[in-house]
Amino acid sequence: MATKKPRRTAERILEVTLDLFNRFGEPNVSTTLISAELSISPGNLYYHYPAKDELINALFNRYEGELNTLLEAADQVRNVEDAWLFFHMFYELIWKHRFLYRDLNDLLSKNRRLETHFQAVLAAKGQAMRAVLAGLQHGGALDMDAREAAPTANAMVVLLSYWLSYEYVRDPRHALEPERAGAALMRGAFHLLSLLLPYLEPASKDHLYALAGQYQQQA
Repeated sequence: MATKKPRRTAERILEVTLDLFNRFGEPNVSTTLISAELSISPGNLYYHYPAKDELINALFNRYEGELNTLLEAADQVRNVEDAWLFFHMFYELIWKHRFLYRDLNDLLSKNRRLETHFQAVLAAKGQAMRAVLAGLQHGGALDMDAREAAPTANAMVVLLSYWLSYEYVRDPRHALEPERAGAALMRGAFHLLSLLLPYLEPASKDHLYALAGQYQQQA
């Protein structure tokens, strides 16, 4: 039993820290606040995570692992519905770890590990976007000149990486609250796929509009 308790405590610390970072932003959350929220002593927190950067790195490791698993599905996209599901899941993952994107520039300026690893994340996203475009073309949903694939994939990466920042600027007081998640994710997925509207075959274009309309009715 003694070997399991620290593991449970460490996991609980990460769960509470993620919630606080997402709610208030990483710069506004101190280790003192985290320990108070957990009703543990600062010494107990430092035993598991000796510095705030250790918490950030541990949460980023979780995000990176989930992201890598999700990106494997990019090769399976063949039609608009596949792409809609894939990108909605992508935005759900970003939402789950939204503090990383809300405070991205600040985090990168302070944390060397995140600075280097996020460059790899961007590269992996770009590769996945190119795989999605190739899959849609292979499935007959998309007609795109090969020369347009790279800039389109880059634009998709930008939208993925900064959509929540855009939502936050539009409505700083409410945009990142949990009750806004559904609408924010739907808008993100639609605007991402709207980059492909000039290249989608007519039936696929109609299907995209239909999917967006159905989701708006459910949200």
